Amino acid sequence: MVTQKFGTRGCSSALLAGLVTAAVGVLIAQQRRLQQLRRSQLSEQQRHTNLAHQQRLQWELLSKAMEDPALAAVLDTHDGALSPDKHRQYLFANAVYTNALLAYRIGNVSRAELFGHLRGTVQNPIFREYWEASRAARASLEVHSVEAQVGRMLDGLIRELDEADTEEWWVVGEPPE
Repeated sequence: MVTQKFGTRGCSSALLAGLVTAAVGVLIAQQRRLQQLRRSQLSEQQRHTNLAHQQRLQWELLSKAMEDPALAAVLDTHDGALSPDKHRQYLFANAVYTNALLAYRIGNVSRAELFGHLRGTVQNPIFREYWEASRAARASLEVHSVEAQVGRMLDGLIRELDEADTEEWWVVGEPPE
């Protein structure tokens, strides 16, 4: 029997070379993408580390202000209208809120968990007073910032709680997705 060859050997070599080149290209692209993902993960981890460090520094400053009325006066945005005790309470309320916000921002709690935590926090009348007193400061936040979004969520929750006809505050409001 006679076998005819129609140049498949040359075609196979060209095809093989093309496949190898394509495979190498795919591997290089995958390697670059993996490196980008790793850099992205590291930058996200660094961002979380930076946020946590900033929160720690903020707490240290607030602690000093709560201990010393002369230092607290530096943080007084209420034109001296608050008693020193009330001002310390507001500083502490701010620390409680920013701690919850940080836990959400770095992924320690989900948005629904933050909502549940804040739903309990706003049961405290001093926190409610602080929240109302800080309304003007929140108005200056960038509209799309995480803090502004959480602030609007909390404002909505407070409205729902105020309008609810139940004493069971823990069931008021729909946790966000």
